[in-house]
Amino acid sequence: MKSYQGKTAVITGAGSGFGLEVARIAASHGMNLVLCDVQADALERAAAEFAGHPVLARRVDVSRAEDMEALAIAVRGRFGAPHVVFNNAGVGSGGLIWENSLRDWEWVLGVNLMGVVHGVRLFTPMMLEAAQADPEWEGHIVNTASMAGLLNPPNMGVYNVSKHAVVSLSETLFQDLALVTDQVHCSVLCPFFVPTGITQSHRNRPEALGASAPTKSQLISQAMTDKAVSAGKLSAADVARLVFDAMSEQRFYIFSHPKALHGVQTRLEDVMQARNPTDPFHDKPEIGAQLRQALRS
Repeated sequence: MKSYQGKTAVITGAGSGFGLEVARIAASHGMNLVLCDVQADALERAAAEFAGHPVLARRVDVSRAEDMEALAIAVRGRFGAPHVVFNNAGVGSGGLIWENSLRDWEWVLGVNLMGVVHGVRLFTPMMLEAAQADPEWEGHIVNTASMAGLLNPPNMGVYNVSKHAVVSLSETLFQDLALVTDQVHCSVLCPFFVPTGITQSHRNRPEALGASAPTKSQLISQAMTDKAVSAGKLSAADVARLVFDAMSEQRFYIFSHPKALHGVQTRLEDVMQARNPTDPFHDKPEIGAQLRQALRS
């Protein structure tokens, strides 16, 4: 995108983390803000921060089609077609893949995947319609995936599946858009370990999809993720700047930690050579040994 002044950004998961930081940059560029979050108090604080800016704040559960459909109607009525859509809301969950309950799958896929699906299916037609009406109109969709959408770290199965699906959806969206327009583009954000609130996302888990008592593998996954995320050297604000850089450059892949792509290359070589998946801890065997011992004890 060439300019942002006076344009509209729809941001899910806007109450904290990447969403809040993207909103801050959008506000600095003079954009209209549509802030969405399932956590009411976080959303209220975010909206208050942007007093003086054109803001539409709505409590939205992105996994619910009716919530997202009502949001799309409200956005069209207030600002018209959005120029930036940041499908960012996400939750985290781990453990051995056969120990994830049906409710775990419904919760994680509902937010991480269906939230993106709803954002794409509802806002893309609005954006294409605006582009068709104005040859100068431009828009950009950014979907938040993860490096777990390009890798398959063990003990994180349900999360990996959700993020792989977002990468696939986004790559397909990129190709589909290129068939019909030169004015609407998309990117996929694949962050590695960055300190955000995702490790505590169970705070917003719906009662109807409540978790049972955590298994040993789930407790181990939570502890390892908490440690890795808290040690992250890149901030959510740093990642938000990468998002705007990518939109300005019409760049599809957004990586917070390019060095992690070595693992992606190894995975793709496994596929191309039809060899068994490489041990994800081959360069840090002590971590793999600790995890195996903890799970087998």
